[in-house]
Amino acid sequence: MDFTFTEEQQAAVEAARAIFSGIEPDGAPSPALTPGAVAEDIDRPLWAQLAAGDLLGLPLAPEHGGAGLDPVALCLVLRESAKVLARVPLLETCAVAMSLQRDGDPGLAAELLPRVGRGELVLTVGANGRTGHDPAELAVTALRGSNGKNDRSSSSDSSDSSVWVLDGVHSGVPWAHSADWIAVPAHTADDRAVLALVHRTAEGVTLAEQVSTSGELLAEVRLAGARIEDRALIDTPGAWEWLRALLTTGTCALALGLGETALSMTSEYTGKREQFGFPVATFQSVAVQAADRYIDLRAMEVTLWQAAWRISTGTAGALPVAGDIAVAKIWASDGVRRIVQTAQHLHGGFGADTDYPLHRFHAWAKQIELSLGPAAAHEEALGDLLAAHPLG
Repeated sequence: MDFTFTEEQQAAVEAARAIFSGIEPDGAPSPALTPGAVAEDIDRPLWAQLAAGDLLGLPLAPEHGGAGLDPVALCLVLRESAKVLARVPLLETCAVAMSLQRDGDPGLAAELLPRVGRGELVLTVGANGRTGHDPAELAVTALRGSNGKNDRSSSSDSSDSSVWVLDGVHSGVPWAHSADWIAVPAHTADDRAVLALVHRTAEGVTLAEQVSTSGELLAEVRLAGARIEDRALIDTPGAWEWLRALLTTGTCALALGLGETALSMTSEYTGKREQFGFPVATFQSVAVQAADRYIDLRAMEVTLWQAAWRISTGTAGALPVAGDIAVAKIWASDGVRRIVQTAQHLHGGFGADTDYPLHRFHAWAKQIELSLGPAAAHEEALGDLLAAHPLG
């Protein structure tokens, strides 16, 4: 298996490192000391730098002003962003943009995507549904015109088939208060999964504040008769499943970058911290724990690139691509949890000091661990895939 990255992918990594090198994880108030969200908005100066560095347009086609790179390149940049806990919706914006480019209306794509690449628009997606446990598309209904319970208007277009009406709730939508457009998975009257693009300020859309484990501002997005044009609804079969797969794989990239920094911080600390006249890193029990976490990182890395490669190339395998994504998320969720727990343990009381950034990595790791499903959910999904596709 060849994990060599292309020159274009490596150039994207170098550009990302140059931008993220000036970001400090302690740039926002500590979630441990802040009663609500650590900030009301994303890191706008960093967002502008990413746009200036052409990283927001990385996965967009050249006709939309992008570089035309694949999900592997996006994951490489996400990995760098997580090393500094970058407070930007890079994953959500790029994933929704790629989905619009891949399956959406060409006219709408031509209208929005160049602005995304220039940093003028922020996109996000509701992937949790109402509770985070049921399929996200079941949380919202999408009906043509104003049929049934959506019949709220007496206007002339109340039965217009070019209009879709959305009703339902998505919980825990990241960066929604800062986003311009929200991608909402929904189901139609004939139980097809679709993806609706809704403007945050549209009539019938209300946002309630929620706060993540990492201290970031989330939103409960309520849709009550929200109306969208036909071109804003993506009904290509498999479009939502593809976007969810990309989001899950991107989350694995975030877990990898965060885990690498947490383990690096631990290595540096234990190499300097002395007990009985020796660095604690020389103690066998410490070295064994650190070595186990290094193995976790390597497993997280190899499974991530396997999943990202299959999404990028569409290469067939013994299992559908969902199997590789499930394996990657199992390792990402369990691995990042073990890494930050070991890091806290080996730092001792210093790891819980709010003047030291490690506690932030622990909070972000917990958020990433559960995002797009914990390890147990993906183990169940993998079991179902193995039952349906027995390996010979």
